[in-house]
Formats: sequence, C-alpha cells, structure tokens
Amino acid sequence: MAHLSQLRSINAKGGWLTVIQDEIPFPIERVFYIHNAGNTRRGGHRHKTTIQAAVCVIGACVIETNDGVEEKSWRLDSPSQMLFLDPQDWHVMHSFTSDCVLMVLASTRFDPDDYIYENYPGSSINE
Repeated sequence: MAHLSQLRSINAKGGWLTVIQDEIPFPIERVFYIHNAGNTRRGGHRHKTTIQAAVCVIGACVIETNDGVEEKSWRLDSPSQMLFLDPQDWHVMHSFTSDCVLMVLASTRFDPDDYIYENYPGSSINE
C-alpha cells in the first residue's frame, strides 16, 4: 500500500538540505523526472514488480492511488515528502503546478512487460 514518509531536512548555510539515504528499501535502478506536465494526467497503471518512491522536488502535484482495497489521494507539495508506491498501487498523477518537478526513484529498469494498465474493478480514479 502507498505510504508517505517524511525526509530529514536540515537548515544548512545558504538554505535547506534534504537527504535521501536510508529511506529507500530497494536498490535504485532508474531515476526519472516529470516536468512541464501542464494540465495532464500521467501514470494510469500499476506494476508487476517495480517499487517507486516519488518526491516533488519543486512545486506540487496530486497522486491518486488504489491498491485494490483502498483509494487515497496524496498532495505532494514539499521536497521533504516521499510517497512510496508498491507494485500493486494503481496510480495517476495530476494537478501539476507550473513549476512542478516530480522525481521518481524506481527499483527496476524500464520494462514494458512490467506495466499493468487495467485499474481495479469499481475504482473511482480516472486515467
């Protein structure tokens, strides 16, 4: 099930420093950024094996999740928040601010066979 984690941020000379060190429970095989997304909806899938951790390093966005039991909506609006997505978490990202940069750390390299594009029956989350 998706869950939010608070990252450690310290006030360092010249600004804040946010550290991602021991929070990731998987080896990072891929990092990607979503930016300049405008008024789009991204995602619309879940995975067979990939675990992901998402951080809005700038700006804000909303990530809706459904694990087949519970649907939740998460607003990421701080670089010290990290949302973990398990493979079974159907997710859709939207409501990107104009300056949003969403960084995603993934446990696997890109593999199109890892994607499941069917949402759970009865879900209210639209693609």
